[in-house]
Amino acid sequence: MSGLTPLVVVGDALLDHDLAGRAERLAPDAPVPVVSHLQRTTRPGGAALAAYLAALDGRAVTLVTALGDSPADAELRALLAGRVRLVELPLAGSLPAKTRVMVQGRPLLRLDDGDGRAAGATREAEETLATARAVLVSDYGRGTADVLRAALTAAAARVPVVWDPHPRGGPPVRGARLATPSASEARWFVAAWQGTRGYEGGVPKRDTGPRDEDGGGPGADPGPSHENGTSPDGAPADGPPPDAAPDAAGPDGVPGLSSGAAAVDGGRRPTGTAGAPEGPGGELAVAARDARALIRAWDVTSVVVTLGRHGALLSHGEAPLLVPTPWRAEGDACGAGDRFAATAAGLLADEALPEDAVQGAVHAATRYVANGGAHGLTAGLAPAGVPEAGAGPAGPAGPTGVTGRPVAVRETDAAGLAARVRAAGGTVVAAGGCFDLLHAGHVALLEAARRTGDCLLVCVNSDASVRRRKGGGRPLVPAADRVRILRALECVDAVAVFDDDTPERLLAELRPHIWVKGGDYALAELPEAALVESWGGQVVLLPYLDGRSTTALARRAAGRRDAASAGVPGTLARERAEVTGCPAT
Repeated sequence: MSGLTPLVVVGDALLDHDLAGRAERLAPDAPVPVVSHLQRTTRPGGAALAAYLAALDGRAVTLVTALGDSPADAELRALLAGRVRLVELPLAGSLPAKTRVMVQGRPLLRLDDGDGRAAGATREAEETLATARAVLVSDYGRGTADVLRAALTAAAARVPVVWDPHPRGGPPVRGARLATPSASEARWFVAAWQGTRGYEGGVPKRDTGPRDEDGGGPGADPGPSHENGTSPDGAPADGPPPDAAPDAAGPDGVPGLSSGAAAVDGGRRPTGTAGAPEGPGGELAVAARDARALIRAWDVTSVVVTLGRHGALLSHGEAPLLVPTPWRAEGDACGAGDRFAATAAGLLADEALPEDAVQGAVHAATRYVANGGAHGLTAGLAPAGVPEAGAGPAGPAGPTGVTGRPVAVRETDAAGLAARVRAAGGTVVAAGGCFDLLHAGHVALLEAARRTGDCLLVCVNSDASVRRRKGGGRPLVPAADRVRILRALECVDAVAVFDDDTPERLLAELRPHIWVKGGDYALAELPEAALVESWGGQVVLLPYLDGRSTTALARRAAGRRDAASAGVPGTLARERAEVTGCPAT
């Protein structure tokens, strides 16, 4: 038996079909493509897919969902048999199913069928939640989470509960450990909370006006959310804001994806965020505000807003942590949102920190898409793993612009570069620090920062500034050398030195859209945050590699010098060997 913590998944099960073929001509009687050489595949959908993916990770999974007695229900049971334990609720109506017509790996058409909803709770389901060690709520707006709301509230008071919300369903229960809306969903939920749409009895109002049932179409701008390019049963009539226009190619909702696919969101949301400034800088600022608002509105511990190819933004109510995608993945995004949610819930169940759980989920969703997404799952590919940052089918992300605009050409004038990138509609990213004894933690941070925008400007403390902050023995490396080393990194486009104790004056000149700090600042005061936000920018934290520290390196080097001075045999030889790669003699 696996040492992984068992997981209970609660939500609405669906049955997904793909009809994949070729389109080489138009029909003679209408200007529509003729799809031939069809191959049909079937897989679990909705909460059933989330449970299936969690089981592929090697953990024991129980799925609490509503099922009926039709052949479609029997087919879904057979797909889950031997992998997922089922606790069934009564289903009123027929099992929701969707069929995608795929041509050359892209959705051409989707057909939705089935109007079933959970008809009520059962004693077995309530007892399952009462003994659960961790819970994932995969809400597709079909009533399963609603009928078990009291049991879920009790569960959230004692074990980790991850809630993947749906505009048609209720908000997460109080005390949930992590909620995972996409960016447009977060916008809609905030509007509902603020009263522009409103809640009735804990769930969104039903009379908020018409909306296209599909909510953006399969594969449209996914981000960690639900398994299809949209909600499997379609975004509801009271779904994300109608002014967030759908984009059939939509890469921006799922971490890891460039054009035509999305990794983390699963594609349920439209591309872009209604009312947000164009580009990731504006999207990050809106997402950060929405996450803070939803933490208050829902009374949950954390909210992670998924941002498609830009990754995911985790907030505990303070400076948010941005987890960028490790590389750009192209492929079928169907199921990526469930891959994200299942991974995050599993890692939290295993007592990971939320930051580590979100990073693992972003990587897993990106890997899932790179491995073929739902099609790869149907073809029997191995479950998505959690790769090391920077390692992937496409290799580490280089200095490609995220907005599709021309990227920066490295130069020495940081202010001039920022002005040109901004004028071209690009996103200016800045990071700062002493960068004394540049190490792997610094490099990982700067590479991740570069992937969030179109140019990266590094603000470096001068020698005098470092001495005031770190003491008379620092810096170990003078500013001129630190600047030269930083400029040699491919991910760095320009470097500027500042002599103040804080970079605020330099930031006021550069006016970046995104100001990046390492994750070790999560609980610290960031005095420059108010300044950056004054022009619409956003301060974000990025994950920091554990165990990498300039101070620790300096102390270790000093210890070796002291040992050598005391005549400890072999010390200098070993140190020389580590530097040169040659064995000590």
